Amino acid sequence: HGQNVGYVRVSSSQQNTARQLDGIQLDKIFEEKISAKNMERPELVSCLDYVRSGDTLYCHSIDRLARSLTDLETIAKKI
Repeated sequence: HGQNVGYVRVSSSQQNTARQLDGIQLDKIFEEKISAKNMERPELVSCLDYVRSGDTLYCHSIDRLARSLTDLETIAKKI
């Protein structure tokens, strides 16, 4: 069995990530408080380095993970 891994992101340090994956049982969570326009997202990099075959990656919505389809394709190629 793989792990349930979560990635949550908000755009500023004043915002709260608590509701994003509320109710989902996670083994590990990566939390980021940074705008998606910044392509340097260290917690996303750590998350993608952490996940392994068989793991399930949870993200509240695609816009929390990627800013555009091109950004999503770049992220998917790194996995």
